[in-house]
Amino acid sequence: MRRRTAGRRERAEAIVAALGGAANIVAVEPCTTRLRSEVRDGARVDEPGLRAAGAIAVLRSGGVVQVVVGPEADALAADIEDVLE
Repeated sequence: MRRRTAGRRERAEAIVAALGGAANIVAVEPCTTRLRSEVRDGARVDEPGLRAAGAIAVLRSGGVVQVVVGPEADALAADIEDVLE
């Protein structure tokens, strides 16, 4: 079982909400410092909300939203997957 801090779980929940909610998220994959997220409707993505959740930057290309979160991207992606279940 993975160890998770309450703060990271809350951050994962905030990122899911800012990406438009679980129903708007197709996939989330970690990269070295980013969360690569495919969303159904890019208009539902709340960039200020992502920044409030700790995103360093937000990059968009079509239905893909890259959320730069730093070196904890892998752990945060796992927490997001838990939130989405």
